[in-house]
Amino acid sequence: MTTQSTTTTPTTTSSVYTPAASALSAVLSADEQPSRPSALAASIAFGWRAMLKIKHVPDQLFDVTAFPIMMTLMFTYLFGGALAGNTTDYLQYLLPGIMVMSVVMITMYTGVGVNTDIEKGVFDRFRTLPIWRPAALVGAILGDVFRYTIASTTILLLGLALGFRPGGGVLGVLAGVGLLVAFSFAFSWIWTMFGLLLRSEKSVMGVSMMVLFPMTFLSNVFVQPVTMPGWLQGFVAVNPVAHLVAAVRGLMYGEPDGYEIGWTLISGGAILLVFGALTMRLYNRK
Repeated sequence: MTTQSTTTTPTTTSSVYTPAASALSAVLSADEQPSRPSALAASIAFGWRAMLKIKHVPDQLFDVTAFPIMMTLMFTYLFGGALAGNTTDYLQYLLPGIMVMSVVMITMYTGVGVNTDIEKGVFDRFRTLPIWRPAALVGAILGDVFRYTIASTTILLLGLALGFRPGGGVLGVLAGVGLLVAFSFAFSWIWTMFGLLLRSEKSVMGVSMMVLFPMTFLSNVFVQPVTMPGWLQGFVAVNPVAHLVAAVRGLMYGEPDGYEIGWTLISGGAILLVFGALTMRLYNRK
């Protein structure tokens, strides 16, 4: 005869906590929902973010301080005696050009920074925010404008210590630096596009250097174009960096050249329109 035993398993019930309406009202704000920030406010906020990155990683200032100082000293004392007979005379011609060269080469780090943020997934979070879509990119470049200003100021102070004397005075120098920074802002959109397009920061730097080296060295930074072969003079004639150098040099000399200034503003505007549009297209689709 078989005896069957029945085992009863206790059941555990769990209750789901439902907060009361009074508890919810205590933690929720009774004020109206904040309005959506304007395009300018959002861009400035991201520009401030770029400034805070410099504060927490001061090594980022190395390329806008040590690099310009090295370039100025190296080319002044390397070419000054051979091309002008003495370094002081050559510095009067070189300094506006080396300022343009240094700042324009620094613009490539804008693309490197954007590419780094993308690899970290930061921009994926930015695109979910209810803000003006280009604000993150515009703000990043606005932060770099501060770096361009530091580089220009560093070179100018060093040049004054070495004997550079701008004939245009304070206003001429400020106008030259302002034109340089404005063009660099537009020029940065090229590398911003490459920062979105290429997969690694090394690729961005490689492409940037491949473009920047001929544009800066094959120009009027170091010597007058009339001393160059005819084919090279043709390249210099259409090189926007060469026109920027001539415009900045004229402003600092106190002899502003309307043609060069106009050429620089038009080319900078065209670069901003073309590459700004391409950058936003990639940003929206990436």
